[in-house]
Amino acid sequence: MRSKRHSHVEGLLNIDKPLGLTSHDVVEHIRRQTRVSRVGHAGTHDPQATGVLLVGLGTGTKLTQFLHECSKTYRATLKLGVRTDSYDAEGKIIEVRNVGTIGPEQIMTILEAFQGTIEQVPPMFSALKMQGQRLYTLARQGVEVERSPRQVQIFQLRILERAADTLVLEVECSTGTYIRVLANDIGERLGCGAHLSALVRTAIGPFRREDALALSDLDEAVRQGQWPQHVISLASAVDAFPAIVVRPAAAEALTHGVSPTKQGIAQMVGRLAAGETVAILGEDGGLLAMGVSTIDAAALDAVPSETPAVRLKRVFSGDGRR
Repeated sequence: MRSKRHSHVEGLLNIDKPLGLTSHDVVEHIRRQTRVSRVGHAGTHDPQATGVLLVGLGTGTKLTQFLHECSKTYRATLKLGVRTDSYDAEGKIIEVRNVGTIGPEQIMTILEAFQGTIEQVPPMFSALKMQGQRLYTLARQGVEVERSPRQVQIFQLRILERAADTLVLEVECSTGTYIRVLANDIGERLGCGAHLSALVRTAIGPFRREDALALSDLDEAVRQGQWPQHVISLASAVDAFPAIVVRPAAAEALTHGVSPTKQGIAQMVGRLAAGETVAILGEDGGLLAMGVSTIDAAALDAVPSETPAVRLKRVFSGDGRR
C-alpha cells in the first residue's frame, strides 16, 4: 500500500492527456497518485483534445506561468461542410453546406492568409469572463455578447491530409490561439464552413508528444515506486528559453532579490534579446530565477558593468539542478 505521506518532488511531467479529461482532472489524478501536494498545469487543454500537457510539481508549479509562453503545435482535424455553435464537435450543428470542389491551390492560398499575426474573436463557448460571468455560461443561456478581437501569431500552417470532407492541418501558434476559431474561420474562407472535429497537441516548445507519459504508464510507475524517474528537473524544463549562467556572488545576491549585472554573468546560453523571458542558472546548473532580459547579447560590450541584465520575475531556491 502506498504511503499517505506527501512526496517532496520538484520538477515537471510531460503528460499525454487522454480524451475526455480536463486539465484539472489530470492535475487531480497526479496529485492523488503521487501524493505531491502542489501540482499545476501549464496551459488549459479542452476535454475533447489530447496530447502534451505540462504539469508542474512542487516548485515546478512556479515555472508553469513561463512555460505557458512557449509556442504550441497541434494536429487539427477540420470537418468541412458542417458548422457548430461552439466551433467544435461538442457543439450543436447550426448549418450544413455542400463542400463542393476545392482545389489544393485554393486551400494553400487561404492558409497563407492565416499565417503571421492575425486577429481572432474569442468564441462564446470559452472560459473568458465578461460581465462577471464565464462566456460559456452566457452561451448556454442563449446570450451572445460582443467580444473584442485579439492578436495571435500563426508560425506555421500546413496540410497533413486531405479527404473529400476532411482537412488535417499542422498548426504552430502562439499561446492564446483558439484552434476552434481558426477552424471556423478557415471554413468560412473556403466557403463551405467547418468545425474542429479532433485536436492533438503535439508539442509545447521543445516538449514533444513522442516523449510524453501516458497516465496509465504513470500509474504503473507509481505502483513500482519509479515514477520520479519521469520527472524533468527545473533547469532542464527551461531549455525552451535563453539562459544566463551567473557567478557565485551574483547567485548569492539573487537570494536577496538583486538582479544580476553584466559583470555577474559567467556565460550566455542561446540568443539573448531585450524583452524576452530568460532563465538564470547557477554554475552548478541549478535554476535560480526567471526574468525578462533588459539587454541584447549583441550590445553587451557597450553596456555598463553595473547595469542590471534581467528584470526578475520569480526567484527559486536553487534546488532545480539538471
